[in-house]
Amino acid sequence: MHSIVVLMWLALCTEQDVRERQISNTLTLGVAACALAWLFATGKSWIGADASEAGWALAIVMLLTLPGYMLGRFGAGDVKLMGALALATSHYYVLGTFIGAGVAVLLWLLTRRRLWSLLNPKVKKRLQILAEQVGDKQPFAPYVLVGFLLASVWIQ
Repeated sequence: MHSIVVLMWLALCTEQDVRERQISNTLTLGVAACALAWLFATGKSWIGADASEAGWALAIVMLLTLPGYMLGRFGAGDVKLMGALALATSHYYVLGTFIGAGVAVLLWLLTRRRLWSLLNPKVKKRLQILAEQVGDKQPFAPYVLVGFLLASVWIQ
């Protein structure tokens, strides 16, 4: 049940990241604050993992995203998004989400031209930002959403 809340939050972040190329602090820091308050109140993350697992997840996120942020590969919103996800889940979900996001990026890069030609014109317009050249900065939240879905299926 709690995974559905995380999925809905990631879907909102994805929509905003695709449209505006940034994720608002209200979505990222708000969820991070709620997840942290839940951790302190119950000793468990939103998905029921121990607080120590959420702590390890946050450490993993910082190790994996901060270098990318410093090199300009990740935006600040992406780092906050992953940090909030870490506080709400566990290290298994975070690692699975990173792996799933990597798989989603590879699949998109390999199949985007073919998939793009099959899309409805209204959907094309909505997702136009994802069709940019590889060198341009792409939104990261859609890949995080797919990665979380894959990790959830795998872990459950």
